[in-house]
Amino acid sequence: MPRQTELERRIAAIDQLVPLLENGSDPATRAAAQELAGTLMELHATALERMLDAVRRHGEAGRLILEQLARDDVISGVLLLHDLHPVDLPTRVRGALEKTRPYLKSHGGNVELVGIDEPGVVRLRLQGSCHGCPSSAMTLKLAIEQAIQEAAPDVTAIVVEGDQNGVHAEPAARELVALESTRRPAADDAGVWQDLPDLGDHGGPLAREVDGREVLFCRVEGTLYAYGARCPACNAELAGGELTGQLLACPACSQGYDVIRAGRAADRPDLHLDPYPILTRDGRVQLVLPPLRVAAVAG
Repeated sequence: MPRQTELERRIAAIDQLVPLLENGSDPATRAAAQELAGTLMELHATALERMLDAVRRHGEAGRLILEQLARDDVISGVLLLHDLHPVDLPTRVRGALEKTRPYLKSHGGNVELVGIDEPGVVRLRLQGSCHGCPSSAMTLKLAIEQAIQEAAPDVTAIVVEGDQNGVHAEPAARELVALESTRRPAADDAGVWQDLPDLGDHGGPLAREVDGREVLFCRVEGTLYAYGARCPACNAELAGGELTGQLLACPACSQGYDVIRAGRAADRPDLHLDPYPILTRDGRVQLVLPPLRVAAVAG
């Protein structure tokens, strides 16, 4: 089962309770509940602000305490709710991008923070193999977007700018996703984080079941890569394919895929494997998978 953070559990509980109060039949009770919630929020905000001011007065020791508080997801989320987070938005966004860079660089790509506009619009530029890659949307959704949202849920939107071969020339921007301020993505839209299965010393290609689906693992020069386990050209299992250098050949149709270059087909730009980011989160190496979509069955 995916690991749910304490903050996510608390938010889910609140999301269930709020509609019960809002949909109550007695208007006086609804108004009293809303006033009570507002008063408690104001009280907590005042107390938290005074606590942070007291910590800051202790100089370097206080700064270290604030950094430790900011790393706790529950404390960080509450401070953001009251606009009291001790780390500014640009610093949190840069830290989130740093977490994704090892994965991006392993695929020959990178991401650049172009800037942050008011109110909280983050502008990014993909570089190297990530720019123009058919699978870049998945990388953005599962790795970059989620990392930013976890560190900075007060970001309101993420915009990716085009930049051909590193040359900046009036890039055309497209909005990737609009995010509701101070809220995490809906569970149906967020990727599912899982601990890596036991792979032993196998270099791959090796298929393992993760969260109810087959994932293909390959290791090239000590770096681990994860992809969807079926060939997009013929739908055959890729686990029996041959990995020569960084090129993986399908055992059924012999179509080759570049494992390092985000699973691009060697000679067909219309084909690519689905890459699954492997990142270090909370000190644990984990794999993120796109959410399963359950198709409706006609009755």
